[in-house]
Amino acid sequence: MKMIVTAILCAVSLCASAQEANESKHLSNIRQLSYGGDNAEAYFSFDDRYLSVQVTNPAWGLQCDQIFDVEIARAERDTAYRPPMVSTGKGRTTCSFFLPDGRHILYASTHLGADTCPPKPAPRADHKYLWPIYSDFDIFVADRWGKITKQLTNTKGYDAEATISPDGKKIVFTSMRSGDLEIYTMNLDGSDVKQITNELGYDGGAFFSPDSKKLVFRASRPKTPEDIKEYKDFLAQGLVAPTNMEIYTCNADGSDLRQVTHLGKANWAPYFTPSGNKIIFSSNHASQRGYDFHLYTINLDGSGLEKITTESYFNAFPMFSHDGKRLVWSSNRNNHGTHDTNLFIADWKE
Repeated sequence: MKMIVTAILCAVSLCASAQEANESKHLSNIRQLSYGGDNAEAYFSFDDRYLSVQVTNPAWGLQCDQIFDVEIARAERDTAYRPPMVSTGKGRTTCSFFLPDGRHILYASTHLGADTCPPKPAPRADHKYLWPIYSDFDIFVADRWGKITKQLTNTKGYDAEATISPDGKKIVFTSMRSGDLEIYTMNLDGSDVKQITNELGYDGGAFFSPDSKKLVFRASRPKTPEDIKEYKDFLAQGLVAPTNMEIYTCNADGSDLRQVTHLGKANWAPYFTPSGNKIIFSSNHASQRGYDFHLYTINLDGSGLEKITTESYFNAFPMFSHDGKRLVWSSNRNNHGTHDTNLFIADWKE
């Protein structure tokens, strides 16, 4: 019996070592950039020196997400660093992204609806995990000192999740203006709005490929009458159940729509790798617990699934620097048993 137990322990140890080796195969020189609160959706400036990030941190007097401008080099060396806030401090914000000029940041905010944080969904008897789709979200551009210089959307309902193409010419975002959550593109000044997706279900979190010719995004596709009814009922309440989503790609004009993953559960936060030949994303498909998310890469045709992270129970929001040399993401690692989600950056090798 002792020999069997020893063999099992050795096998587990070898498996763990192999997983850790796989993480170190792609990620090296991992550095922590934030220390406390909930830090998510950190995206590089075009010169790769800064990150725009949404933060909820009660220690900073923040009860819901606000947008901050993080100097990467300082965050790497100063654990007490508190970056400047770009958003108004009113309402709730999400999904920020630097403009190509390096002097402006776009983000979505509910502050025109109310100065206070919008209410979170009430706990449910069935314990379903739901995302709120606040109808007051609109997309704004602010300079790095916090002055709003332009409002890009003003249609009724949710407009958020905006990111910019690497060539600096287009914005992609998610909107409820059609009555469903669809993906749209527009010019940097808000003109020439075009609808990209048109199937029932939540389409969101879109990013352009390195050559700006393709989009990758997460999507739910309810098929059964029961699932369709549930989706529509939730949407009417301003809610989405993000527990069943897959990764899709299409051309920047919406053509050649393809489902990349068929993994089940929640597959989300996708981003093209620097080569443009793969997608990195967050998934709990292999988890025994719904909140256990890791980063994976996959080929555009759905082959070659590879697990990238092994540490902690939450890894998400990966983005590569524009030069393709670094990866930033959010993780629960090193939070010493708290619920903090912090930012990490690492050198990347594909």
